[in-house]
Amino acid sequence: MYRVPSRRKRKIKTEKPNLIPIMDATFIFIFFLLMSVNFIKIFEIQSDVPLVSNREPPPDKKQLALTLKITADSINIYTGIPSSFYKKITNINTGDYDLEKLHTTLVDLKSGNQKEKTVILDPEVDLEYEKIVQIMDAIRILRPTDEAFFNTGKDGVAQKIQELFSNIIFGDIQS
Repeated sequence: MYRVPSRRKRKIKTEKPNLIPIMDATFIFIFFLLMSVNFIKIFEIQSDVPLVSNREPPPDKKQLALTLKITADSINIYTGIPSSFYKKITNINTGDYDLEKLHTTLVDLKSGNQKEKTVILDPEVDLEYEKIVQIMDAIRILRPTDEAFFNTGKDGVAQKIQELFSNIIFGDIQS
């Protein structure tokens, strides 16, 4: 049997890939991603999920229980428990909702119920996202030209209310 002399054996060197260019490109990519995050602004409008309960509401506290039922041609306002019809706001000539009339009606309701913050939106038709946001803005934003409302804080000092109805709950959004 023939044996190869040990002098002839060469050790084969395995070459490792050069990872430095790949790591440089990765860090530059991460750097640009982090820099671009500052230019993206995400806006969120706070909204809660409706609570389902079998309990009766407390009998001594009169609640506003403001509900807006949005149909294709109007916004119907209901108040109280059990719910009773308050006002119908029909669309303007262009087919859009009369958000100005809705806002003034809600300001009038707020004047009698200054501690109330909750409103339930119950759309009965499919609405575009922009229209929902416009309706929510008319509900939430208290304009500088609107009547000023004040609540007494924990320390007894009157504080100006900054928002009309800040807690917006969606009723039936799967219809």
